[in-house]
Amino acid sequence: MSIVSAVVAVVAGQFGPDPYLDPLNVTISEYAVSDRGGVTEVAMAVMGLGSLALLGGMRAAGAPVRGTPERLLLVWSVALVVAAVVPTTPIGHDLTLTAQIHRYVSVAAFVSLPAAAALMVPRLAADAAWKPVARVVEWLALAGGFGLLAITYVALPGGGVMIGLVERLLLAAEVTLLLVLAGWLARLAWARGVGKAVNFPTYHRFIAS
Repeated sequence: MSIVSAVVAVVAGQFGPDPYLDPLNVTISEYAVSDRGGVTEVAMAVMGLGSLALLGGMRAAGAPVRGTPERLLLVWSVALVVAAVVPTTPIGHDLTLTAQIHRYVSVAAFVSLPAAAALMVPRLAADAAWKPVARVVEWLALAGGFGLLAITYVALPGGGVMIGLVERLLLAAEVTLLLVLAGWLARLAWARGVGKAVNFPTYHRFIAS
């Protein structure tokens, strides 16, 4: 729920900051600097905290995430919170120390989630409970990988042209990945809850007999 709320808030934050900012050529971080209400920063922090909750839920459910995937998901979550707290500089200003920190943690966030997904794919495929979503996670990991290549090209030799569009497409793939994992986790939890509810009367009748 927190991830969905964060997505809605980020989308809403794109319409308010400055009508002269072009979302196709301005990054989300640069938009956030112009967002006087702080909606975008709050949304980033909420998404980071929601990702932490998702990681905790997957671990509790026995999902195959322990090890490197777990650490990469942790990097994604913490990096989002740090990026929300430490803003970048407005467009046209020199990069400050805080802006450089923001840039590095943003890069860490964008890279860590597709990497975690790629490492999880064979594990999910080998786990009976998570196998149904393994192929979807694989496609989203590939989309994230292509997005990373695209944004690297745009940010370096491409001169930043259309960087806002590329960044938003990459973020869309990564958020979709989180929603898929969260949705399947909720489904597994619901199925187990229903199973316990069904099994309890049977067990009670067995004891009574």
